[in-house]
Amino acid sequence: MTTVAESGTTADEFRNDLRAWLDENDLSPGPDHSLPAHIEQMSRVRRALYDAGWMRYGWPEEVGGLGGSVIMRMIVAEEVLGRNIAEPGPYSMMEVLVPTMISYARPELAAEMVPRYLRGEEHWCQGFSEPGSGSDLASLSTKATRRADEWVINGQKVWTSFAQFSKRCVLLTRTGSPETPKHEGITAFFIDMDSPGITVRPLHTMHGVDEFCEVYFDDVVVPADRMLGTPGDGWRLANDLLPFERSTCFWQRISYLFTRLDRLITDETDAGDSELGAAYLALHTVRCRSASTQHRFADGAKLGPETSIDKVLLAGAEQRLYDTARDVLPGVLELDETPWRSEFLYSRSATIYGGTAEIQRNIIARRLLDLGKE
Repeated sequence: MTTVAESGTTADEFRNDLRAWLDENDLSPGPDHSLPAHIEQMSRVRRALYDAGWMRYGWPEEVGGLGGSVIMRMIVAEEVLGRNIAEPGPYSMMEVLVPTMISYARPELAAEMVPRYLRGEEHWCQGFSEPGSGSDLASLSTKATRRADEWVINGQKVWTSFAQFSKRCVLLTRTGSPETPKHEGITAFFIDMDSPGITVRPLHTMHGVDEFCEVYFDDVVVPADRMLGTPGDGWRLANDLLPFERSTCFWQRISYLFTRLDRLITDETDAGDSELGAAYLALHTVRCRSASTQHRFADGAKLGPETSIDKVLLAGAEQRLYDTARDVLPGVLELDETPWRSEFLYSRSATIYGGTAEIQRNIIARRLLDLGKE
């Protein structure tokens, strides 16, 4: 019997109670399907779930949580995304950024900020990639210079998801001297996105949703107490964060993709069982892998390079699903104004975002299979 809370509540009991609450509290989104509407809906959902307690389970009490297993967060995400009352992209940021804040921020800062995020009062973003530092993140050049009890930041980030809606940013900068090894000279900050000197420019992508942004930092002043960890801890923070970005944050996306498979079965007219079956098996495989990762994390395991397996499986399953949609709904993606089109186009990026499939396979080969660098 899986226990998810100190009170002895089982996973099934917790899920049933949550389902009953969701049945009684209508959180259905409105007719507006724009990105701003999705962000507003995410705020509404988090606020309702937090006020009712559901969004607080699985988080430490010192940051406004109610304690209990992280499996409780997994159940809440699965039920919310399974009902299509929130979008997986905005929801997933929670499982990437909040654990990082809890681990690296000053306790007082985490206690102040995390409840704001969980309740939907704020959205946060992640400032890692740069125009010349994507796959080779350690080569980043955004510079933070010490000035008395503050730091001054200059540089540029790119592919920053939801930056235009974000109040805060977990930002990686370079603070070491030119002689410092590149992995050792990186420091992270938690910055306010309304600080003078920050410019956000959304990027228009082929699927028609301006999710990604360029962010420019021109003499942006950050108090020293907004540093996450200590000087030089940035690379360690990144290596702790990226496994969440490649595994635990995808649980809700998997739930969402299963709802799309259900819709495809409803919409399709000419599909053979083999096509739909292959899509189902791909999703089921990544769900089993993801569930195993979630339970290892709940049991206290430190996530690491093995999460690249989760990322490879998720990307393959997502693209398989939308390839199947294209094949069994002939002409629909090409000729009709339908969500299937934008979702198919977005799925092309599944093997790129969060670390390319090639990078993930290199990690698996080198760090898990010990196959060397060649």
